[in-house]
Amino acid sequence: MTNVNLDALRDGIDTAARDIRDDVIDWRHHLHKHPELPNREEQTAAFIVERLREFGIADITEGVAGHGVVARIRGDNGDEEGDRRTILLRADIDALPVKEQSGEDFASEVVDTEYPGGPFPVAHACGHDTHAAMLLGAAKILHDQRDQLRGDVLLAFQPAEEGAPAGEEGGASLMVEEMEAQGLFEPRPTMAFGIHISPLPVGAVAYARGIQNAASETVKITVVGKQVHGSTPWQGIDPMPAVGDILSNTGQIYRQIDVEERFSISLGHIVDQGRFNIVGEQVEIWGTVRALRSEVMADVNQRLERYVEHLAAAHGCTGTVEFFDEVPPVVNGPEWIDSILPVYERIAGEAPVIEVPSSMGYDDFSEFSSRFGGVYALLGGQNIAFTADGGIEPTGGDDRGFVPNHSPRFYVNDEALEYGVRLHAQVAVDHLFGELSGEPQEKLSGGAR
Repeated sequence: MTNVNLDALRDGIDTAARDIRDDVIDWRHHLHKHPELPNREEQTAAFIVERLREFGIADITEGVAGHGVVARIRGDNGDEEGDRRTILLRADIDALPVKEQSGEDFASEVVDTEYPGGPFPVAHACGHDTHAAMLLGAAKILHDQRDQLRGDVLLAFQPAEEGAPAGEEGGASLMVEEMEAQGLFEPRPTMAFGIHISPLPVGAVAYARGIQNAASETVKITVVGKQVHGSTPWQGIDPMPAVGDILSNTGQIYRQIDVEERFSISLGHIVDQGRFNIVGEQVEIWGTVRALRSEVMADVNQRLERYVEHLAAAHGCTGTVEFFDEVPPVVNGPEWIDSILPVYERIAGEAPVIEVPSSMGYDDFSEFSSRFGGVYALLGGQNIAFTADGGIEPTGGDDRGFVPNHSPRFYVNDEALEYGVRLHAQVAVDHLFGELSGEPQEKLSGGAR
């Protein structure tokens, strides 16, 4: 086993990240101009595989959970099997059905005419293009320095983070299942790490201690009546009044659960079977439930089922509720946060490193971190700065300022990409050399090897 100066290895990562900066930006722009919706990321996956092969990475598995790509970089330094670690680095790769208004000269003009429910304009309005490009950059650096790595780096380019179309499987849960079945978790990862680009100042790193992202699920409510011509509604059973009562009365659930518990119920899509002169047979209501605690999620679900069943019955209809896409919360254990903060501060430099409250947004990175431990980082990528009074102001003459993810105006400054490449690579190195762990700090090994 070769002795490695860890500080020198970190410096080498920073130098390499600067050297490939323009390549990473080009990769990001290509992916941004050619976005693909969940479970349709065929060309995105092909582009990723092509880059990985160019780097010289041979251990590549394609077609995982649809269009997922998994690659392994085997560290050559050390052969003590019990002392080797494996870090899983994850990036999601799918886009959103959003018409882009970012103003970038590489903005997407893609329209998917064949996607279920479409046609849809398609854009990387959540920054997954940056996630894939940053992980590609880190992959190249880590592969080039594999002779110094003690342990393996498992790269997971995940499809369908935004959710597969109705009736299809996809996302992290399916990817974990298929990776397990194919033996891709052998040896088992000892940490999972991922990055989400966020509307924070460029280079800022944010984290939550404990629950960072809520648990989530998709809800489908079905109300069934009896179809009839609109001229004789008394001869049928109209499901619409029941739907109206369900939509208005689910708000009462907020009055039945302790106000200190954070949860949300959003019913955002209604599908009926009628037309202007028909009382339709059936109406579907689609939505999402979020909660920070699984016990609260179960309580909300029970109350939602009761409301739907009885409100439908009051109108002579039947009402049922189904739950799909159940995603656990993203949890950053305190020991993991204590261990990773020095890396955050090293990468951010003069940019802020801040603790943030739990978010009601979800991310299925939790399917990896709940199994292997680890941390999910929030990386700033916008032209904004924090003011002395806690506000936000635009910087660099960019009047776009703060724009949230999923907005058609969402944008990312390319300068953020180098921070992300360094963050992936340095977290990997620190973990493989025992400097970063979910164990209590006094148990961590110290110093370079």
